[in-house]
Amino acid sequence: MTQSELKEFLDFKADEFNQPKFIESDPIQIPHRFTKKEDIEISGFFSSTIAWGNRKSIIKNALILMELMDDAPFDFVMNHEKVDLDKLKNFVHRTFNGIDLIQFVKSLQHIYLNYGGLEDIFTKFQTENELQFAIHQFKKIFFEIPHNQRTEKHISDPIKGSAAKRINMFLRWMVRNDNNGVDFGLWENISPSILSCPLDVHSGNIARKLGLVQRKQNDAKALKELDNQLRILDPLDPTKYDFALFGLSVFEKF
Repeated sequence: MTQSELKEFLDFKADEFNQPKFIESDPIQIPHRFTKKEDIEISGFFSSTIAWGNRKSIIKNALILMELMDDAPFDFVMNHEKVDLDKLKNFVHRTFNGIDLIQFVKSLQHIYLNYGGLEDIFTKFQTENELQFAIHQFKKIFFEIPHNQRTEKHISDPIKGSAAKRINMFLRWMVRNDNNGVDFGLWENISPSILSCPLDVHSGNIARKLGLVQRKQNDAKALKELDNQLRILDPLDPTKYDFALFGLSVFEKF
């Protein structure tokens, strides 16, 4: 397949899967339940944080998480009292448990009180070509308050070699405006051109089959390979191809 044929194929698949019906079976449906900017951000951040494993389980547990926050995540984060945190203690999604959840609530409150919110941090620390350094800085700020060390594993650090799939997915949700009502496009001071594709087993396997990635591990180096190739195909909106790669794997068993 020539590069022009590959682009035509992936453009077609991206358009095919980047449709409102995609929301029905994806964790992005959780932030779509809200209209307030901060509710969308926080619900999206939590939903992407637990987005590994079975998708039905992810959605089920994300809905439980929102219910624990009275379906008002921003208000809960900003105004919770100790008794409110106590009811979070029994939450579990795989290795993300109540200890982690309570820490996340406290750290998010710290960020909105002292740094202007999630958007401001990523906007401030973005570089000309990527958001990976901003993710690194975000993690440092997130855990600059007293915290349980076990919780640090739930935010990946690209500087330490991680592909940071879940937080790159969250950033795609917030930054990219697809005009189809799937991604939100809430953060207008970050260009979609510097987003990185959420690299996981699904997108990684298809990327290798199509010759977009040579590296076998799904790590930061493989992500750099994939980003470089996708930005050649579409310099302005490279992460639209996440829909194509994911859809080809999950829906079409390509």
